[in-house]
Amino acid sequence: MTDVTSAKSSRRHHWRRDLVELAALFTAVSVADALANAVAHGPSGPVLLCGSAVALIATAAFHTWWSRRHEHAPPPTDTGAAAPTAPAGPEGGRQETALWRMRTTVRDEPGSLAALCTALARHRVDILSLQTHPLSDGTVDEFLLRAPVPLPAAELIRTVAAAGGAHTWLERADAHDLVDAPTRMLGLATRTALDSAELPLALRQLLGRCTIHSVPARALKGHPPAEPVPDEGILEEHTMKFRDPSGGTVSIERPQLPFTPTEFARVRALVELDARLGQRVPPRRDVLTLPEGNAITVRRAGPSDLDAAREMHERCSARTLAMRYHGPVADTERYLDHLLSPRFGRTLAVETASGRLVALGHLLWDGTETEVALLVEDAWQQRGIGSELLRRLVGMAAEAGCASVYAITQASNTGMVAAMRGLRLPLDYQVEEGTLVISARPEGLPARRESVRPEAARVVPRTGPQTT
Repeated sequence: MTDVTSAKSSRRHHWRRDLVELAALFTAVSVADALANAVAHGPSGPVLLCGSAVALIATAAFHTWWSRRHEHAPPPTDTGAAAPTAPAGPEGGRQETALWRMRTTVRDEPGSLAALCTALARHRVDILSLQTHPLSDGTVDEFLLRAPVPLPAAELIRTVAAAGGAHTWLERADAHDLVDAPTRMLGLATRTALDSAELPLALRQLLGRCTIHSVPARALKGHPPAEPVPDEGILEEHTMKFRDPSGGTVSIERPQLPFTPTEFARVRALVELDARLGQRVPPRRDVLTLPEGNAITVRRAGPSDLDAAREMHERCSARTLAMRYHGPVADTERYLDHLLSPRFGRTLAVETASGRLVALGHLLWDGTETEVALLVEDAWQQRGIGSELLRRLVGMAAEAGCASVYAITQASNTGMVAAMRGLRLPLDYQVEEGTLVISARPEGLPARRESVRPEAARVVPRTGPQTT
């Protein structure tokens, strides 16, 4: 709005200046004619000629001085036409605004973007950032907008359509979206480099609402194997596929919004970075003391803990394993290999002072929700280990921006129910044929970094937690 008003003001200024210059030209011609007649026919012609020369020099000197004095002066401010940062409300205060992320396709022609910006300015919509995604038949423009709260989303979409925008997509944004694209990419690359489990979360934050399917190279029972994907990946309208470093595939779907070549290049860069660095697990270790005085260590677990996890399973009783997996585990090695992979979630391990693994806690990405599952060795149950693992796993879910966390167990598992209640979060219960699903909303826990929502698809049957 400000640019359009300035352009109109500039045009009015040029019109006035042209009129003044034309009047000055006619005046100068009249004066010159009078002086010529006086010099030619009057007795004091030379005196008048010299006086005119002096007056002309003085006028030129004054014009030069005046121009140099005002050439760096700021342009006059039209307070009535300039759009403030926040539109004024009905009582003179600043009007409440909302942030929106908008993506629309415009023709690849000069002036198409200017027409769109002008239409948004008429509704006092402020453009905070703009990214362009060139296509073969047009350009996809992605905006971060600050619009008045009374302006409905439907009206905003109609305005964009009237200005030439097509296939418009609109979503509410928050303060985290104010970060510019290069800074965001550097932050996502740093997170991915430090932790393999961050890749699905980084992709979700980069692409918005999407579904990420991670399919292992060796298929589990009842699931199809990973399909071959070329090294450069596959880009379709609503799907992207990449080769996982472990030999599987990573498939990303976004039905509501097509992917662009720019997004494909960014995702491929993150996947290639993850592949080059290999499996990475943060080395943080927390030493805790149990009520009876025994010291335990809680740390992140990864594929390197496969042998220790298998040995712990062999020490667990059949009842403990049945409570954990809802039945016998036919292929423990492949199942544990999936659970310990950072591609499908995060795993916490509990070690004794001697270094023996006695408990595992899993946080598994499952669409918009997240599953928690626990397994504690029989000799170490009822000591608070499961409750500590559960609290930490739900805290991780809160940091990742997960909307919901659920646990599946048997209705008779009073220990798991007590542990979930100990979180002091809103809980939902669903019971069906002896199976109890307990869901919690971790938004009540403080998050220590930007929120993203993992949208990874489930690739193994849901597995419920074990008694603590």
